[in-house]
Amino acid sequence: MPFESLVRDHTIYACVMGSRAFGLATDTSDTDRRGVFLAPTPLFWRFEKPPTHIEGPAEEQFSWELERFCELALRANPNILECLHSPLVEHVDATGRELLALRGAFLSRQVHETFTRYALGQRKKLEADIRLHGAPRWKHAMHLLRLLMSARDVLRTGTLTIDVGDRRDALLAVKRGEVPWPEVESWMTRLATETDEAAARTPLPAEPDRARVEDFLVRVRRVSAG
Repeated sequence: MPFESLVRDHTIYACVMGSRAFGLATDTSDTDRRGVFLAPTPLFWRFEKPPTHIEGPAEEQFSWELERFCELALRANPNILECLHSPLVEHVDATGRELLALRGAFLSRQVHETFTRYALGQRKKLEADIRLHGAPRWKHAMHLLRLLMSARDVLRTGTLTIDVGDRRDALLAVKRGEVPWPEVESWMTRLATETDEAAARTPLPAEPDRARVEDFLVRVRRVSAG
């Protein structure tokens, strides 16, 4: 079975991510598409297993096989969790709706570590840009601020919301380079502190509900086996 047919015929959930999902799109923004496909169970009975992810077939399109997607979500991978919470859903079938109904099962206090670690890595890259080129990549600075806001808010509320809402204008001003770097840097530091404070009082559980997710995965594999 060609890999592209797994995306074409077996996608259970597909959404738009990136700036469009975050509420930060401008006229020049790409449309980043992400999806989850369910490889038919009989494919796992062969020596050559189905792929864990597939790029394409369209431009800016990337999909994960359901099991890999769930593994990454249980580890609180920021990109995966945000994919599950995109407000721009393009396709969802019955299995995809079950996956979306499990969104809460993937969320845990682990988001503090994973989002913060990712943010720290991005901040170091921005600081390296300043040393090398005298200025950061402002688009990356904007997205780092957005990520820190997202981390703080999910820890405060227990709900992951990725659309920036009324913070759009302030963030786009950063992207345009209109906010001096020291001001952006102090904003990042303040958000990081607020995120740490939120983690100390978060309503999120210590661990994700792995058993509930595994029950779902086993059930859909069994149904797919026919």
